[in-house]
Amino acid sequence: MSIQYGEQTSHAYQQQELAAHFAQRFQHLAQNIERVIRGKREAVELALICLLAEGHLLVEDVPGTGKTTLARSLAASVDALYRRIQFTPDLLPSDITGVSIFNQAHQRFEFHQGPVFANIVLGDEINRASPKTQAALLEVMEERRVTVDAEPHAVPRPFLVVATQNPVDMDGTYPLPEAQLDRFLMKISVGYPDHQHEVEVLKGMPSGPPVEQLPVVARAADVAGMIDFATRIFVADPVYDYIVAIVAATRHSPYTKLGASPRASLALLRAARVKAAAAGRHFVIPEDIKALAIPVIAHRLLLTADAELNDRTAPDVLGEILAGVPVPQAA
Repeated sequence: MSIQYGEQTSHAYQQQELAAHFAQRFQHLAQNIERVIRGKREAVELALICLLAEGHLLVEDVPGTGKTTLARSLAASVDALYRRIQFTPDLLPSDITGVSIFNQAHQRFEFHQGPVFANIVLGDEINRASPKTQAALLEVMEERRVTVDAEPHAVPRPFLVVATQNPVDMDGTYPLPEAQLDRFLMKISVGYPDHQHEVEVLKGMPSGPPVEQLPVVARAADVAGMIDFATRIFVADPVYDYIVAIVAATRHSPYTKLGASPRASLALLRAARVKAAAAGRHFVIPEDIKALAIPVIAHRLLLTADAELNDRTAPDVLGEILAGVPVPQAA
């Protein structure tokens, strides 16, 4: 299976120039965030890909690794509205979406927007809220609107939910079920810093400002334009086939009792288009798919009991699948 990326027409040259401009903006955003989140380039780039692919990000890691700081740094780099929601057991759905209140003066109900009406929403420790409250956030993630009293209210664009959860101290929490995990385009972890960067943290990071002092390097309209451009990145038929083959293989693996859904295929395609543009290309290559497969698909897999008994993780199983699916070659 070989890939034809098309002739070098004037349109292709124009697309290449636009992709180079996209890549420049992407790198500028990543470098700005790295002034605070140091030594975590991959996590920063994946968060940006989520934003530009119009997906949502789940960050799971132990306390103190910079999950919240990553979301705050991303929001500070974009001139966009940012809101933080601290998930607790007593949080109500209306605390997220908003509520209609009767106005005595005008004799009518008026909708008061909740914190979800922002461009970047941080849902901190999402697994500490009840399933009913989690569902209120997950609904707006999928529909990009809130319906209250039969009236739809659209959230602004761009719209990104960054949800965090800790894999420890799970007492009293409500883990997200598989159907809800499927709503997140990616699941990542930030991880501990290496020795050098942790020393810089102890020294106060003199080479970088705190989040509050990060300069704005893009407007919301700029981000919306980048999102629109990414949707026009060329994808050859063999690359489409490659995506579907990977996702289909997760459904037939002996180590999975629930494979990835078609939503995973769409998510992988959207993310790959952004990654290609971030690399300055106007077309997707198989390496884009392979690089994003684990963060996009692994959290959607439900493993069999045998796999868990043999200490196989979802990334392990997906890595074996990637090694077994033939990669299309450029002609």
